[in-house]
Amino acid sequence: MTDAIGKPTPSQLVELLANLDPESAGGQQVDVDAIGRALDPTKLRRGEFTAILEHLDRLAGTAVDLSTLDAHTFAALIGRAGKDQLRDALARPALRTRILGEIFRRMPAHLRPDRTRSVNAVVHWRFPSGTDYERYETIIENGTCGTGRDRTRDARVTITVDPYDFVRLITSHASAPVLFMTGKLKVRGDLAFAAGLISLFDLPRA
Repeated sequence: MTDAIGKPTPSQLVELLANLDPESAGGQQVDVDAIGRALDPTKLRRGEFTAILEHLDRLAGTAVDLSTLDAHTFAALIGRAGKDQLRDALARPALRTRILGEIFRRMPAHLRPDRTRSVNAVVHWRFPSGTDYERYETIIENGTCGTGRDRTRDARVTITVDPYDFVRLITSHASAPVLFMTGKLKVRGDLAFAAGLISLFDLPRA
């Protein structure tokens, strides 16, 4: 499908994905990373950016494997997205869960074993969602990392942050100290450990 896409306009790409049948031959050949590389969020309207992500989410698990979206492509896509574009996308519950889920699924691959061989810590993450929170857990243990939605152990630190600020942070487009100092990132527990948490990961850059 990559050749068929060529250089479509944003509206053409939205229409193409909207009409794509995941059972068709074209649907089975979707190259998610090629789409991500071709997209320029600065040329997309707020609704078009969200629509493209929602169509990819609709196709996920059938024609589309979001795991094929390269981490650097994802970082570039998010980094070039405008504030309103990204906030609009994250305001959609299903899309927010998909984006956060992909980040946590990929987190073990970005752990730096050289800095974590002697680290044993559990991090609980809380992302405001309506009147409650969307929660995730990260376990760093002997140079390895595991993630999940269930809280299985007591946390060394609990971090509360808006999904928008977290996505910007994890793609190297925001600073943890700045978020903390401005009250956008709240920490309960081992503050010293939390201050160095991001340095334990090799974050993707555009």
